[in-house]
Amino acid sequence: MRRCLVVGNWKMHGSVSAVTALVAALKNEISFDSHAEVAVCPPFVFISAVAAALADSGIAWGAQTLDEHEKGAFTGEISAAMLADLGCRYVIVGHSERRSLYAEDDSRVAAKFMAAQASGLIPILCVGENLQQREEGQALDIVQRQLTAVIAMAGIEAFNRAVVAYEPVWAIGTGKTATPEQAQQVHAHIRQVLSCADAAVAEQIQILYGGSVNAGNALELFASLDIDGALVGGASLKSDEFTAICKAGG
Repeated sequence: MRRCLVVGNWKMHGSVSAVTALVAALKNEISFDSHAEVAVCPPFVFISAVAAALADSGIAWGAQTLDEHEKGAFTGEISAAMLADLGCRYVIVGHSERRSLYAEDDSRVAAKFMAAQASGLIPILCVGENLQQREEGQALDIVQRQLTAVIAMAGIEAFNRAVVAYEPVWAIGTGKTATPEQAQQVHAHIRQVLSCADAAVAEQIQILYGGSVNAGNALELFASLDIDGALVGGASLKSDEFTAICKAGG
């Protein structure tokens, strides 16, 4: 049975004091006997501090992106090996903001996915459509294209060591949320696309929903058959809100 996974994406937020307080609160409030699996993805500069603070807890940590190269003259970039050296378990790959703001195409996302796994990290592969694509009825096609690009490069077996996150771009940071029915439709399609390549892989993989998840809608979303947790943005910066989401997945 798939266990619920809740991942906090802190994006470009935080300070040393704020991160210290947030991590302390999460350690105090989250129980690992009955709650979901939990991970947080802070900005690069805070990973070491978060790792030290969470070392004796059940909360995992990861990064928000990575470079696909092993090493070299890539000023400002971070490799998978560097993240692994900091004890990261996860790394977000292909987030819609990376695709739209930094022009990361399907091919580069697939390369990052493979680089993450080569260093033992679990990639959280983000897929999803923007508002225009949804209104034009292209949502399922867009998601399928993004998935198959990674399958073609990495192979379906790679998804035994990965997580997929469906993030409707029109619902990120807008306060809008896909209805449970809309989200379930896409999650089921994701599992079906994977199942066409390997049914066993499709059955075991965790597929997260990432579109303005909060304490008020988490329980209903998690009740859907193919929604196995959440990739949480703004709400993950509030310990009480994030804790409530984690408890909803327990």
